[in-house]
Amino acid sequence: MTNPTGIGAELRRKEDKRFLTGRGSYVTDLKLPGMAHGVFLRSPHAHAKLVAIDTAAAMAMPGIIGVLTGAEVAEDGLGGVPCAWGINFTDGTPMKEPAYPALAQGKVRHVGDAVAFVVAETAEQARAAAEAVIVEYEELPAVINAEDALKPDAPQLYDDVPGNLNCDWALGDKAAVEAAFARAAHITRLELTNNRLVGNPMEPRAAVASYDFASEKYTLFSTTQLPHIIKLLLGAFILKIPQHRFRVVCPDMGGGFGVKQVCYAEEIIITWAAKRLGRTIKWVCERSEGFLSDRHGRDHITKAELALAADGTFLALKVETIANIGGYVSTFGPNIPTNLYAPLLAGVYRTPAIWCSVKTAFTNSVPVDAYRGAGRPEATFVLERIVDVAAMEMGIDKVEIRRRNMIPPDAYPYQTPVLMNYDSGDVPGCLDKALALADWDGFAARKAESAKQGKLRGIGLSTYIEACGLAPSRIAASLGVRGGLFESAAVRVHPTGHVTILIGTHNHGQGHETTYAQIVSQKLGVPADRIEVVCGDTDRVQFGLGTYGSRSLAVGGSALSKATDKILTKCRKIAAHMLEAAETDIVFEDGAFRVAGTDRAKSFEEICGSAYTPVNFPLETLEPGLEEQSFYDPPNFTFPAGAHVAEVEIDPDTGHVQLVSYVAVDDVGTVINPMIVEGQLHGGIAQGMGQALYEDCVYDGSSGQLLSGSFMDYAMPRADHTPKVTVASHITKCTHNDLGVKGAGEVGTIGSPSTIINAVVDALAPYGVKHVEMPASPPRIWHLINGARPALAAE
Repeated sequence: MTNPTGIGAELRRKEDKRFLTGRGSYVTDLKLPGMAHGVFLRSPHAHAKLVAIDTAAAMAMPGIIGVLTGAEVAEDGLGGVPCAWGINFTDGTPMKEPAYPALAQGKVRHVGDAVAFVVAETAEQARAAAEAVIVEYEELPAVINAEDALKPDAPQLYDDVPGNLNCDWALGDKAAVEAAFARAAHITRLELTNNRLVGNPMEPRAAVASYDFASEKYTLFSTTQLPHIIKLLLGAFILKIPQHRFRVVCPDMGGGFGVKQVCYAEEIIITWAAKRLGRTIKWVCERSEGFLSDRHGRDHITKAELALAADGTFLALKVETIANIGGYVSTFGPNIPTNLYAPLLAGVYRTPAIWCSVKTAFTNSVPVDAYRGAGRPEATFVLERIVDVAAMEMGIDKVEIRRRNMIPPDAYPYQTPVLMNYDSGDVPGCLDKALALADWDGFAARKAESAKQGKLRGIGLSTYIEACGLAPSRIAASLGVRGGLFESAAVRVHPTGHVTILIGTHNHGQGHETTYAQIVSQKLGVPADRIEVVCGDTDRVQFGLGTYGSRSLAVGGSALSKATDKILTKCRKIAAHMLEAAETDIVFEDGAFRVAGTDRAKSFEEICGSAYTPVNFPLETLEPGLEEQSFYDPPNFTFPAGAHVAEVEIDPDTGHVQLVSYVAVDDVGTVINPMIVEGQLHGGIAQGMGQALYEDCVYDGSSGQLLSGSFMDYAMPRADHTPKVTVASHITKCTHNDLGVKGAGEVGTIGSPSTIINAVVDALAPYGVKHVEMPASPPRIWHLINGARPALAAE
């Protein structure tokens, strides 16, 4: 019998009722007794020495409780903002990791660097006092472009980091690549940029911190994707707070996208200040402040070369990337353009040899860290753009060149030349389905119809694969992670048969309260509305690693599945006792435990009640209660994959690009809830569309001032920009977790930028355009068209 609230059911999200009716509980909603308000004073300069800070005038203003600077931070011996994932130079030496003070000391290294923290009775008083703090700066030359930062004459951010080089890292077999290039019939070369992005989740960051002098316990409410990691980093390594005296809570949260998976200076300062000033303190990030302080994403400069045989077979790929990591080493920053990038350059192809070198550079810009997809969209963009250019140069159809080089389904498990071992997949199947749904063969007629309207029409496709489900600890440790990457779940069954799930991941828009309930509903036969999901509170939930890297279902869901299996095992023991049968004879079906081959049975609710009234239990072999816990560390990453097709129309007179259709066929493994997967795809594709067509974080190259510091200058995609998106699945199951899930949270962002730019380039092919940088904005497209028109006229 099909479970109407189990795996595969299109169950409406349980959490949406409170969100849509205004009953969500967010950090900003908190109003605690005696709560003060904090404001950060931030540097207006990209690079400057801190000569002096005078707080006297600010301290004399009404309502002021305290003004804290880097001097007090140093006085109290606070540790710096930590990096959780390090990388090594090609010779094995560790990356350069200069100190990152929570409030600037000696220097500021980007516009928005926090210089002081002002605390007052009201937010208005704190803002007024922040303006009264007098900071004497000695402005220094700034460098923003990562390529420029590595030049010999560039301004130096750190005295002990020569040439602003954080690390020179590489992966692959350089000799094998060079040998393949020597025998190649054709070499395609491409230079491209992966533009810098600002995450802009719907809810800006916020924090509330308090200290109880009686219990000596700190409490931090924060908009974080990983409460337990924040508790560990702040408590053990920065503020030296015993773990049993530190509680971190993240209630409802309006989006994260990786922006909130970072250990931020603001969390450190507000927690420390709560004790030092003896007040509960609240800080809420302004949207414009977020542009200057939230971690940015992407920002690569890349040179790629693809060696091919005469028939279009890929022989080798060589990629050289310079990645901008900003003014400081962020929590996961160095890992994004290296370990989460280069191993995905194999894509879905059988390229025999790959070599990638990455130089990570310090610049006077906001630190760069994870942003939805984190490394994998960048790798896919490089690969799928150069494949399209190779097809164009060699006169091979762009579908056909992919099919000739694609990993066939019977080749899995497939070991790539860059670390990854793909366990399952069928991307040719995804591609065939995507082409059919997009009516690829009918494109010529649509192109002709657009031409009648004076429009240019283009069609583009991309295939992709990503590594997600972060974990596994053993592999991650070999790549530099400074901790484990398992996940945890506890299942607490109440005497009435109601269930509470305690999960170490965090729900901030992914629908965890629904999908986790569906897993347990499927296994226990309990309706989903009788299942509660608890996350985000380190005092209630066992240690867990949080939500990022599309790990919630693959790792957290697997831990939950294992914990639920333990519940079933104990239920069978109880049923065997109650029914006076052997445990091996007990079967569970349709919500009841029965003796196989008989009508003797006990309902799930009866078993639960008996677990808590063990009047005749054999206590030496059967404990009372019904609660189990599991920690799960997978043996491998998971590998979602797929094929996307996009069509665009371009107005040649204005350069405006309109995305007119989009098809995505994805293999995300077992689909727990089709509606939630479709929603995740829609959101990811919209973000990828934003990067491809609209979004660009731009700095002034000489002063280091952020020029796109608000929505007036940073073009977020709107609903009317987005066409109807057709989403379909082509499933192969993950072979190494119980559920067969792979992950769906980031796939939309991974396939979409290259798909859309491939379509834009296809539309511009009559003008001889081989590549378009992101975003494909109207001015950029207009200049490409008009730059080519004189050449076309001459022909």
